[in-house]
Amino acid sequence: NIKCGGCANSIRTKLNAIEGVSETNVEIAKGKITFQAIDEISIADAENTLQKMGYPKTGDNDLGAKAKSFVSCMVGRIT
Repeated sequence: NIKCGGCANSIRTKLNAIEGVSETNVEIAKGKITFQAIDEISIADAENTLQKMGYPKTGDNDLGAKAKSFVSCMVGRIT
């Protein structure tokens, strides 16, 4: 669901706010997100945050996730 720089900005902002997560990188063209995490809890927090934003793991994408990603995208464009 990563479509533009707005999406990428929202993702970086939310993930970097999670304790234990750093170095967030978003590859828009590939629809790929990478980040550094200090432990399994940080990874789970990041995955849950992405799911809530509408950017689920591969294979978990549905209409609800797509709708959420549009909202996250718009927020990223504004900020």
